[in-house]
Amino acid sequence: MTDLPPSMCGMVLTGHGGPEVLAWREDLATPRPGPGDVVVRVRAAAVNNTDVNTRLAWYSKGDGDAADASWSGVPLRFPLIQGIDGCGEIAAVGEGVPASRLGARVLIEPCLREAGGAALTPPWFLGSECDGTFAQYVRVASRHAHDVESGGSDEVLATFPCSWATAENMLTRAGLREGERVLITGASGGVGSAAVQLARARGAEVIAVTSPDKAEALREAGAALTVDRTAAPAEALGADAVDVVLALVS
Repeated sequence: MTDLPPSMCGMVLTGHGGPEVLAWREDLATPRPGPGDVVVRVRAAAVNNTDVNTRLAWYSKGDGDAADASWSGVPLRFPLIQGIDGCGEIAAVGEGVPASRLGARVLIEPCLREAGGAALTPPWFLGSECDGTFAQYVRVASRHAHDVESGGSDEVLATFPCSWATAENMLTRAGLREGERVLITGASGGVGSAAVQLARARGAEVIAVTSPDKAEALREAGAALTVDRTAAPAEALGADAVDVVLALVS
């Protein structure tokens, strides 16, 4: 383990509501790693729509009292450090984690299946059931901090975990193969644009549904064809025109 400062700065959520429930703090306790944990020095964090939805209690399954407004249905504990996406470097390791991981540049997996040395069922989500990346340091199980070798900036890489992992999971579940044609709706969004690039990397032919002003950017990202989102894809393309559909909007 490396020496960590006793306190850190960060943005905390004090309750559900608008931006007024967010507060900047400079006296937050710096997390310490437990067995199997790493503490990541956050170099950049991205604001994902799930951060906004969590703040607004959008995930509540009940009558609007927000008592179950986390991903898992457990009440949030305030103050909470939000942030589901982040990039940084490992600043400290817990018992059982090789010291060789110190200094590694990592992306943090947003869906957590382990915390405190125990398996989680259902999984937690970073910045919801536990503190996230809107602070100088964040603690996660070592398995959820993935080494990354990239020339991309911290700011760019911080936008990857949630959207790109979602897109990758969708493509994997769909079983998309090389040479197939895939139709992606909502293709200009975070998950959609990631899906376009990942599908192209698989050798698939990508058809992106988007607005006309974003069509050129999606073609540059790898789409072979774009369809105006105001048109019906079946009418624009004809019957049996695609092998796989990724429906990112309803």
